[in-house]
Amino acid sequence: MNDNVVETNSVKAWVLASRPKTLTGAAVPVMIATALALRDSVWQINTMPVVLCFLFAFIMQIDANFINDYFDFVRHNDDETRLGPKRACSQGWITVGAMRRGITVATVSACLVGAPLIAWGGVWMVVFGLLCVVFCFLYTTHLSYIAMGDVLVLLFFGIVPVTLTYYLEMPTGSQPVTWEVFIAALACGIVIDALLVVNNYRDLAGDRRAGKRTLAVVLGPALTRRLYSYLGVAAYLMSFVFMAVDSLWGALLPLIYLLLHLKTYRKMVRINEGHALNGILGETARNIFIYGLLVSIGLLL
Repeated sequence: MNDNVVETNSVKAWVLASRPKTLTGAAVPVMIATALALRDSVWQINTMPVVLCFLFAFIMQIDANFINDYFDFVRHNDDETRLGPKRACSQGWITVGAMRRGITVATVSACLVGAPLIAWGGVWMVVFGLLCVVFCFLYTTHLSYIAMGDVLVLLFFGIVPVTLTYYLEMPTGSQPVTWEVFIAALACGIVIDALLVVNNYRDLAGDRRAGKRTLAVVLGPALTRRLYSYLGVAAYLMSFVFMAVDSLWGALLPLIYLLLHLKTYRKMVRINEGHALNGILGETARNIFIYGLLVSIGLLL
């Protein structure tokens, strides 16, 4: 979408603020969990939780994007030295007051979409839903400043969404989360964390000046680059868990992802710093979605 001319608070402005390219990452945990549930239930899953989990994931991702946009602006983190893509508040596409209302609408919408899941998961769904909302706020406002962002990604883009979605989609009486599902959830979180790692690698110098202690700031550029490569390798090796339960393609197809990931890593090393790393961010998001597709297809073959 062309963002050169954007009317303040217009539909186009809100679409840009929602960062549509990030929604693929939100879909991947639900995709993998659904593939696992379809295979383990012999295609006898609860279908409504599939729809609700996808919607909840998308809305929560948009909510997180709004929150990040708002707080980065009011804390003056978005200045002329910013290397990342343009942000709605700092560009004047969305006013501060409108963004606050947008955050409220997105948060309430996510809660309304998630509420019916109580029918399949019980009152514990309220607890997990509230944790997701709290995570949205705490990541931007506090935890990203103390190198906890990566831990939260592992939890809320891996372990929590994959295991909960699997549990909700499985028929009643067949819901225990197996060790295979847990490993798949952990691998999913590791793959998606690569996006945060390259984002923080790009912003390392600026975050250091702002007193923001991301994991990249703690590790430094060389170790952060190595971490990025290791994440893809670790996720691929974890996919071999599927061979233990006769899902050979679930273990083999992710090799395509690994090759793409390592190619992106080599390009990241060559670029090293600057605005050009936004291209690596885009490639990483693409690789994450490909990983989700490959694992899902492999599990169902």
